[in-house]
Amino acid sequence: MGELLKTPAPANVIADNDSMRDGTKEATLTPDAPRPLLDVFERLSRAYGPQDGWWPAESRFEVVVGAVLTQATSWGNAQLAIDALKRRGLLSLAAVGGTAREDLADVIRPAGFQRRKALTLKALSEALGEFGDDLSGAAGETTCSLRKRLLAIHGVGEETADAILLYAFSRPAFVADGYARRLFARLGLMPDGCSYAPCRTYAMGQASMKAGDWAELHALIVQHGAAACRSTPRCEGCPLLEMCPTGRDALSGSAPARRPLR
Repeated sequence: MGELLKTPAPANVIADNDSMRDGTKEATLTPDAPRPLLDVFERLSRAYGPQDGWWPAESRFEVVVGAVLTQATSWGNAQLAIDALKRRGLLSLAAVGGTAREDLADVIRPAGFQRRKALTLKALSEALGEFGDDLSGAAGETTCSLRKRLLAIHGVGEETADAILLYAFSRPAFVADGYARRLFARLGLMPDGCSYAPCRTYAMGQASMKAGDWAELHALIVQHGAAACRSTPRCEGCPLLEMCPTGRDALSGSAPARRPLR
C-alpha cells in the first residue's frame, strides 16, 4: 500500500518563483500546445472560487509536522496531535529533536501510527536542523536538492515531500495525491491506476507556475474531489463535465461512472 496523505481542507503561500533554480526541468513546455491542466484550473476556479487559508499553520515547521501527522488519517486527527504538541511546547525543530521518541509518540497518539510518525519527525528534525527553527536557512537550497533531502528521510514519501516543498518551503510542486490521480484518470489524461511520479511529471509539464498557483490548483482539486469527483462521482452539474469522457459516458448510460481510486 502506497503512502496516503490526507490533506487538510487550503493556505496562501508566498510564491517563490524559482522553479528552475535547481537547473532541472520537469518537462519541456511546448508553446501553444493544448494544456488540459490549465483548462481544469480555470474551470475549477470559476466553480469554487479562491481557496484562501487552506493549510492552517502558524509556522513552516508546523506545516512539515502536519504533512507527516496527516498520513493515513483525517486532518481532524492530525490537528488534535498538533494541538497536543503546541500545549507541551514541542512544535519546533529543537523541541522535537530533544524529546525522546517514546514521549513524542505518546503526544501525537491522536494521529495514529504514532511510533512510526515519531520516528519520522525525529529524522526530519535532524535532517532540517541546519536550516533553523523557522527553516529560513533553506532559502539557498535548490528545489531538487531539498526534495532529495526530504525523500531520504524515513517515512517521507513523494506525496509528503511535495506537500512540504509546496506549503512549507513555497517551492513549485504538484502534489499528485489520490484526488489528482483519480481526476486525471477520469479525464483521460492519465491511465487508470497511474502511479505518483508519472502523474506529477505530467502536471508539471503542463504549466510553469509559481508556488502559489500550484497550491491553489491542489486545493481546488481536493475541493472538487470531495464535492463531486468522489469514488462514486456526482457527474451531473460537474464543472469539468464538458472535458470528462467518463462523466459524459456515465450520464448517457453508455459506461459506468466509477473509476476506482487506486
